[in-house]
Amino acid sequence: MRARIAAAARAGGRSPASVVLTAVTKTQPAEAVAAILAAGQRVFGENRVQEAQARWGGLRETTDGLELRLIGPLQTNKAGDAVALFDVIETLDRPRLAEALAAAGNKAGRRVRVLVQVNTGAEPQKAGVPPGDADALIAAARDLGLMVEGLMCIPPADEAPGPHFALLRKIARRNGLEVLSMGMSGDYETAIRFGATHVRVGSSLFGERKGPETPSID
Repeated sequence: MRARIAAAARAGGRSPASVVLTAVTKTQPAEAVAAILAAGQRVFGENRVQEAQARWGGLRETTDGLELRLIGPLQTNKAGDAVALFDVIETLDRPRLAEALAAAGNKAGRRVRVLVQVNTGAEPQKAGVPPGDADALIAAARDLGLMVEGLMCIPPADEAPGPHFALLRKIARRNGLEVLSMGMSGDYETAIRFGATHVRVGSSLFGERKGPETPSID
C-alpha cells in the first residue's frame, strides 16, 4: 500500500511524504485495528462518532502520535462529542454545523480543525456543500474561528473521478487551502496525481473481513 502511494506521488512529481494514508476503520474488528497500529499506522478515519468513541476511547490517550479524523456526516447535536474525540472534522458542509463546531471548540478552549466537504457531483443523496457555495462556507467557517485546513470530496461512483478531483483542487487553490482529502480504495492513485494530500483507504488496506490477519501497509 505505501509503495503504491509512493509510486503515484513520484509519478506526479511529488514527494511520497506529501501524501498521508488515512486508514478507514469503520466496522473493522478490534484485532485488525490492533494489528495495523502495531505495524506503525497512526492516522485513522471513522464514519460515526459513537463507533469511534467505543473503539478509541481507551486508546486515545495511550497511543503516541495517534490522529483521528471524522470522515462521515456529522449531526449538529454530536458536535461536542466530535470535537472532544477527533483531531480533524473532514465533513463540514453547512453553516449550522460550522456554528455548532465553533461553539464546541470555544467550550473546549481550542480551535477546531476542519475540512469542508464539497459535493462535487451535486448528488442529492450525498453530504457536502455544492461547489458554487463552497467559497461562502469556507469564509463563514473562518469568520467563526474554525481552522479550515482544506477540502474533502467523494466523487460519484459512476463517473470518472479525475474531473471531480480537479474541481476540488481548483476550489482549494482559490481559497488558499493546502489539504485535499480525496481518493479511496478504488481511485486513490488518481487522486494523488491530482494533488491529494490525504487518501482514505479501507478495503484495499484491510482486505475482506476474514480474521485477524495483519493488514499490509508496506
